[in-house]
Parts: sequence; C-alpha cells; structure tokens
Amino acid sequence: MTANRQYELVASRRGRVTSTEVPAPGAGQVLVQVHANGLCASDLSQWRDGQGTIGHEPVGTAVEIGAGVELTLGSSVTGRFVGSYTDFVLAEPADIVPLPTGVPQDLALGEPLGCVAEALRRAPIRLGERVVIIGLGFMGLCMAQLLACTPAARLTGIDLRDDARATAVEIGVVDAYSPTGLPAGLSDVDLVIEASGSQAGLDLATELVRPHGRISVLGYHQGTRQVDLQAWNWKAIDVINAHVRDRSLLRTSIAAGLDMIAAGRIDLTRLVTHRFPLERTDDAFTLLEKKPPGFVKAVIELS
Repeated sequence: MTANRQYELVASRRGRVTSTEVPAPGAGQVLVQVHANGLCASDLSQWRDGQGTIGHEPVGTAVEIGAGVELTLGSSVTGRFVGSYTDFVLAEPADIVPLPTGVPQDLALGEPLGCVAEALRRAPIRLGERVVIIGLGFMGLCMAQLLACTPAARLTGIDLRDDARATAVEIGVVDAYSPTGLPAGLSDVDLVIEASGSQAGLDLATELVRPHGRISVLGYHQGTRQVDLQAWNWKAIDVINAHVRDRSLLRTSIAAGLDMIAAGRIDLTRLVTHRFPLERTDDAFTLLEKKPPGFVKAVIELS
C-alpha cells in the first residue's frame, strides 16, 4: 500500500498533512481505507485551539481484517472512527457499520445520521402533533426530512439564515421563520427539537414548548448554558438528551439512518454542499465556521 497521509493540528486554526506508514490491523481490528469524511461543528473548538484529534464521520472500505473479526473484505463501511482525517484508519468491530445496498459511499456519513435517528427514536411523534426545529444546519435538515415522513400535523423550522429556511421548506418543512420574525400564533408546541447548540436556541425552545410538551436537545452545546428551570418545572415538560455515547446504540442508530437513505427517506445529495481534498482541511473548517449562504455540510475527500 502507499504511504498514509494524515491531517494533524499544529496551531490555532491550522493543521498539516504528514505521511506515515499504513498501520497494520491487529487481532480484533479492521484497516479502513477512508474515501470521505464529514466535517462536524463539534470539532470546531479543537480546530480553533489547535489541539486534539479530530475527524469522526468517515466512510470507506475494509481493506485488511484482523483475526477474530467477522467482516467481508472489501465491504463499504462507516461508523465513528476518531482521528479519521487520514487515508487509512484502524477501527474496531464495535464501531463499524456496513453500508446497505444502494447507499453511495460519498453520502454515507454514518455518525451524524445515527445521532439524528436516535434523537427521533427517543422522541417519537404522535398523530397530529405540532413540531418545531430550531437550527436548520445539517443535523436539523436531516431531522426535517425524517419528520416529514411522520404523522406530525405541522412541521415548522426556525433559523437565522434565509437560505437555510428556504432549503427546509423545499425538503418538507411546512413553514420556516427567523427567530426575530415568529408569528404570534407559534406557541404551545408539542415537541421542540433544539438543533442550534446555542443559548438562544434553548431559550426559544423553553418559550415555545407547551405545558407537558417535550424538548429534544439535538444540538451539541460546547460550553456552559443556563436554562429557565422555573419555566421547565412549571410547564412540566420532558427534556430529552438526544446524544448517543453508547457504542452499541450508536451502531444500531447508524444502521437505521443508512436504511432510511436506502429507502429514500433521507436525501443527502443537496445537504452535502462542499467538498475539499485533505490538503484543504483548514479551508473547509473556515467555511464551516463562517457558514456563508448556501453552505450546509462540507466533506473531506481522500482516496
């Protein structure tokens, strides 16, 4: 095999691509040749600090299989493999999900799909409910596609960006608003999905949810947050943490998300808006940080 390129952080907002030997899988390991890797906003803080290991949304091919692993050589796979901005990465079976037939490698971003699928499992939609999504980035728009197939009576999106709201309406959201332009009648919501990862998103979710309603925290909050516990308490709401930390549960959720792509319930074609080679990873993160009009999701392409 050729040398193994890998991206590593060296300073604030700056990394470099180095060349190392291709690692050999030991017992219970699989060597995956990475073809594409999504950028996740949860890695932004480490990129800004210039410290840590980033990249965890890969899709690729199993090219070597260690002893004790039941997997077909050459299988297309995805999963959460940390440090996967590299040509070849070692993975364990507990994190590997084979791609179902009909799911293209360049769109099978398993980890974020798994998070969205698990969030919906934890907060199932009842017939006739009104649902609001706050934050129409990649995760919010994936959730919108899934919710468009549920028995929700009305699905509303909220985002600061004009283009994000327009995309949401095109993929199944009934109406979309800016946080500063909400209609007077938007209240008493059965389920609010907070996908912005912001303090303002949490505050708005608290305001919109009805008594005995639900708030699902899908957004990734990277800092101290305050919530109006008096309002949460008085409204008697259920608050659902939509994140997945159990490896087995994440694998199950990723498989469910991939099946939704195979069934045509999720279409990532229009959500993956930008692609970069490994050498331009810093440019990709700069774009993710600024979120210019038209940006939804960036992917690093490798082999």
